[in-house]
Amino acid sequence: MENVIALDVGGTAMKAALVAPDGTLLHETRRPTGRDRGPEAVVASILDFAADLRRTAQERLGEPPAAAGVAIPGIVDETEGIAVYAANLGWRDLPLRGLLTDALGGLPVALGHDVRTGGLAEGRLGAGRGADRFLFMPLGTGIAGAIGIEGRIESGAHGCAGEIGHIVVRPGGPACGCGQRGCLETLASASAVSRAWAAAGGDPDADAADCAKAVESGDPRARAVWREAVDALADGLVTGLTLLDPRTLIIGGGLAEAGETLFAPLRAAVEARITFQKTPHIVPAALGDTAGCLGAGLLAWDLLSAEVTA
Repeated sequence: MENVIALDVGGTAMKAALVAPDGTLLHETRRPTGRDRGPEAVVASILDFAADLRRTAQERLGEPPAAAGVAIPGIVDETEGIAVYAANLGWRDLPLRGLLTDALGGLPVALGHDVRTGGLAEGRLGAGRGADRFLFMPLGTGIAGAIGIEGRIESGAHGCAGEIGHIVVRPGGPACGCGQRGCLETLASASAVSRAWAAAGGDPDADAADCAKAVESGDPRARAVWREAVDALADGLVTGLTLLDPRTLIIGGGLAEAGETLFAPLRAAVEARITFQKTPHIVPAALGDTAGCLGAGLLAWDLLSAEVTA
């Protein structure tokens, strides 16, 4: 059966699949990233995982994979196949595509940014299907975006397109790892809400999901934390709307799991802020944590299509 390797590398875990031409996941598996052992060990884990997937394809599907697609965090030079920088994995200027190609016996490899790759899947197979322009934003440990235009994802001139999490929405606000203060992700990411609710509620183990439950039960402290996050998110989204004019806003990640507890006030807050801009459809992501693998598979199939037409 025709297949490609799809690998989604995260800060703590790697999700992988063998993907058919129609996007069907023929085999799924996971492994820890192992970043506690250092960046060299992470690279070795990725190469070993990819090689094992190649063997699995031959054994279970009777046909070796035709290509591989790999999604990674950080700044990615997709054209050159370089992992330019990933703070949580300790990489800088890593020629990951070349290393994978060698480990896979010359197999074609496509390398992509994790959020843009997830956006590619949501655009073609998920909540953005049929939308000519969309913005995909997962709200997780941080915040990033994927800009979808006519079936493709914009990467920008330097591989940094869509970094909406580093729009400053509260000048002089909390310090961000990027060096600025008051960035959107310091106020409206799932980790930011977790920190704020842990401080407000006095429970160091409380997280964003706990805050959402407390909001639903009417806790005024939780509602104050939630309102601050929603207001910051709406400010960032309106900036994105003004610049990009998307038809659809797709919100994913851990915070989106709160459902209408997030989406109802967020839609209202965006609506209250816009003036001349057109109100977009604000919808939850549809593919969950499979988006990265599905997108990586699409990268691999797109790479093969490009080689055929070249």
